[in-house]
Amino acid sequence: MIFNEHSALEGRHAFLSASKYHWIRYDDDKLKETYANHLAKIRGTELHDFAATCIRLGQRLPRSRQTLNMYVNDAIGYRMTPEQPLYFSQNCFGTADAISFRKGLLRVHDLKTGVVPAHMEQLEVYAALFCLEYDMDPESIKMELRIYQNCDILMHEPEPEAIAEIMHTIERFDKEIEEIRNEFVE
Repeated sequence: MIFNEHSALEGRHAFLSASKYHWIRYDDDKLKETYANHLAKIRGTELHDFAATCIRLGQRLPRSRQTLNMYVNDAIGYRMTPEQPLYFSQNCFGTADAISFRKGLLRVHDLKTGVVPAHMEQLEVYAALFCLEYDMDPESIKMELRIYQNCDILMHEPEPEAIAEIMHTIERFDKEIEEIRNEFVE
């Protein structure tokens, strides 16, 4: 049998895919809710891409209390870098929505486009990753973390000890993961 060629589908997954087969048991309401969440994720990705482009180009948005506008304008005002990967190892890395480090002050801003309440721990992990990657002692720098969501800005200045604890957890878990991986390879 010669199968049909679908090269345009490589690396893509259908919403109703075989690997996520749970949809076969959905009723109409569950399908609607799940697909709406799927569309919200796509919209969130597009908004993040748009925001990153505005920040890179220095294109401010009209002043307003809209989440996206405040996020973009603040990131431009603080001369932040959008979508910056932070790397410790193959087991622990992430991408900060916007980040800057100037005059001993680390800023990490996160744009949340959904309605689920955000958690500052995500930004604390970014701060820990920054300190690990750039060999910074959290006791020797200041940090300001911000979450932009639902037309509001949540601000947090983490305790250096909390960031140091996350750093130690990252290092410890990374070693444990490597030991587990080595057990399976042997």
